[in-house]
Amino acid sequence: MGRGKLRIYLGAAPGVGKTYAMLSEGHRRVERGADLVVGFVEHHGRPRTEVMLHGLEQVERKALTYRGASFTEMDVDALLARGPAIALVDELAHTNVPGSRNAKRWQDVEELLRAGIDVVSTVNIQHLESLGDVVESITGVRQRETVPDEVVRRADQIELVDMSPQALRRRMAHGNIYKPEKVDAALSNYFRPGNLTALRELALLWVADRADEYLQQYRGEHGIRSTWQARERIVVGLTGGPEGRTLIRRASRMAAKGSGSEILAVYIARSDGLTAASPKELAVQRTLVEDLGGTFHHVIGDNIPDALLEFARGVNATQIVLGSSRRRSWQYVFGPGVGASVARDSGPDLDVHIVTHEEAAKGRGLPVVRSAARLGRPRILAGWVVGVVFPPLLCLLLTHVAWDPGLANDMLLFLALTVAAALLGGLWPALASAAVGSLLLNYYFAPPLHRFAISDARNIVAIAVFVGVAVSVASVVDLAARRTHQAARLRAESEILSFLAGSVLRGETTLDALLERVRETFAMESVALLERANDVEPWKPAGSVGPSPADRPEDADVDMPIGDHMALALSGRVLPAEDRRVLGAFAAQAAVVLDRQRLVGEAEEARRLAEGNRIRTALLAAVSHDLRTPLASIKASVSSLRSDDVEWSEEDRAELLEGIEDGADRLDHLVGNLLDMSRLQTGTVTPLIREIYLDEVVPMALGGVPEGSVRLDVPETLPMVAVDPGLLERSVANIVENAVKYSPPGRPVLVAASCLGDRVEVRVVDRGPGVPEEARDRIFAPFQRYGDAPRGSGVGLGLAVARGFAEAMDGTLAAEDTPGGGLTMVLTLRAVPPGPPPEGPPEPMEHTERDHSSDRMTRQKAGPQ
Repeated sequence: MGRGKLRIYLGAAPGVGKTYAMLSEGHRRVERGADLVVGFVEHHGRPRTEVMLHGLEQVERKALTYRGASFTEMDVDALLARGPAIALVDELAHTNVPGSRNAKRWQDVEELLRAGIDVVSTVNIQHLESLGDVVESITGVRQRETVPDEVVRRADQIELVDMSPQALRRRMAHGNIYKPEKVDAALSNYFRPGNLTALRELALLWVADRADEYLQQYRGEHGIRSTWQARERIVVGLTGGPEGRTLIRRASRMAAKGSGSEILAVYIARSDGLTAASPKELAVQRTLVEDLGGTFHHVIGDNIPDALLEFARGVNATQIVLGSSRRRSWQYVFGPGVGASVARDSGPDLDVHIVTHEEAAKGRGLPVVRSAARLGRPRILAGWVVGVVFPPLLCLLLTHVAWDPGLANDMLLFLALTVAAALLGGLWPALASAAVGSLLLNYYFAPPLHRFAISDARNIVAIAVFVGVAVSVASVVDLAARRTHQAARLRAESEILSFLAGSVLRGETTLDALLERVRETFAMESVALLERANDVEPWKPAGSVGPSPADRPEDADVDMPIGDHMALALSGRVLPAEDRRVLGAFAAQAAVVLDRQRLVGEAEEARRLAEGNRIRTALLAAVSHDLRTPLASIKASVSSLRSDDVEWSEEDRAELLEGIEDGADRLDHLVGNLLDMSRLQTGTVTPLIREIYLDEVVPMALGGVPEGSVRLDVPETLPMVAVDPGLLERSVANIVENAVKYSPPGRPVLVAASCLGDRVEVRVVDRGPGVPEEARDRIFAPFQRYGDAPRGSGVGLGLAVARGFAEAMDGTLAAEDTPGGGLTMVLTLRAVPPGPPPEGPPEPMEHTERDHSSDRMTRQKAGPQ
């Protein structure tokens, strides 16, 4: 009997429909006449899932007793005795009750498979052993029930049961997954949109990798050796010219046709300093490719086709997009061009697309700028070939033809080669051509032949003129190349400087971006802006980019002083002197940018001081207006008690005294908030951080709210938090008092705490009217009261003080919607590392619904302590 086949329904989280999909598959197979039984399915009280069990044969579960409690598990022996063709077994990662046949359910499934029984099962992505740490970092919950990855990978079929986070939360809110009393806690903790989105991405990526494994296995079994380009990765070669935007958009449209395609734009810069590309145009193209979801790369390489292909193969690209050459037709005599070279050397597995554009064949907008070799290495090599190799070939041709053109024509032919060598390679190839040509003319064509001598004086003049013309033409060509180089360089410099000055004046360039521009422009490894207070103080970096920047100007390959106590240090290579002029402009601009950033900081400080003045003005207004209400109430009650005209009964006296006490409490609360806000605005709040448990502080913060208006759920097993207990108590008290104020009668406010990774959250949940999303930031501003709160109900400082204290303790305070209506305040605090995983409230997993798990410990508290 052969081994059975395993099919797994994989989900990103509980409730996506794995069990429902498995049961639907069971019904389809039964309708086709298959012998199928249900080995174990847990419906968790979900009506729709329970209905799907009807009509399917179920093997009776095995009853077990553990620690005085009775549980049921899948009866493997009964299943093997029944011997069905297919068995449905839910929750593959489940841990069996001690005393079962196997410790894990996946081990039970292995037995069924070895017996030749096909198994259909379910598992969540968070239960894979290799993803335990990842899931814990996302959700803050450590998965204790896991299944080895290899067990799932060996499955014959894996089907992803997918559902968007929004749809899953709606199912949860409608009560289709958990009971109503568990919905709020689940939505506020494990089933938050961020958690679900991250888990969904994990599931999709894991299934995609498994699909790649299936593909490789198939290719191996069928002996397929050629590359199958299942996922497209498109490289766009940029020159810095205006056609780059067309290429990027064309590549984006190509990527949009295939799922998962990537765009990588690359600019190949020469290693000789300033480049011919327009920095402004490159910046625009970088922004464009990033807006389209791609990445921009800057690569150094003298041979552009080789560098482009090396980059493409390094990133495992499948396609290269290049633009039609901007060179004119006659320029192709110097080589086939980048596009043709890349297409020729790309190989069969790398497609090259040549995209036409409006700039094709119009000539390059900027000449190529080079420092050492102005004419370029290929052109100089061609000049030497023409100047040294071609004259002997011409001599051989002229000495073996019957027709004798005469010495004058022979000299003109050799002069043509010399001029060609000068045009191609410049001065030195032309001089070499003139020397070789004159010797050949003297030996083979000027009488006496085959001797280095000249019998006719006229021939001496002719050869001298030949040499003079050759040298003159070579000098003119070299001078023209020099002037062209200088013009190109000045043009590149002027464009760089104009764009740099404009961007800096507009405030569009940060210091890091400017230093990155310096690094790319001069092909450096790292750039640092160093400064010091005086001549004896050590240098300190004001900003740097690239690996291992220099700590001192003298440690750098190039340093550019900026005043007396600032310098720009570049590491990577030594710059020629002509590059330092542009580098000096960059250095001056870097100093300007640094000064502007510091001025922005000072302006922000001035704005903060102005805000402080505004707060102080508001404090005076609050003292003069909002504090009058409780004072007036106290004054009226005291005057009534002191009056001799009225005989007050004991009940009346008690009511007046209660009014005095309430007014005093309200006055104390208002004054406390005013003082707290004043401390926050003046920066005099100094938290005394120490490690403490939440259940030691939170109950103390509930003393000012009516009894029964708050339901407390703070597990004792939460890790300690690093806080100032006094500030934390004040923050929680203000948040809870605000929630109780807006919560309807009979609907107590829930104060719950949970651990999420290295943070602990305190969530205060009310069922009040809620706050629109656009108004949530305003409720934390000082002296802001949402809605139509009456003037005597407070000065609007409670939440502002709470957030200020939370941030002072390195925490956060934010507002969220309460599912079903209301507002949830989320106070996030820093947990004390390190520590073992929390033993408290377990993750809301399908397989932990039963009460025998010790991880279900939750302590509920009602009302203020």
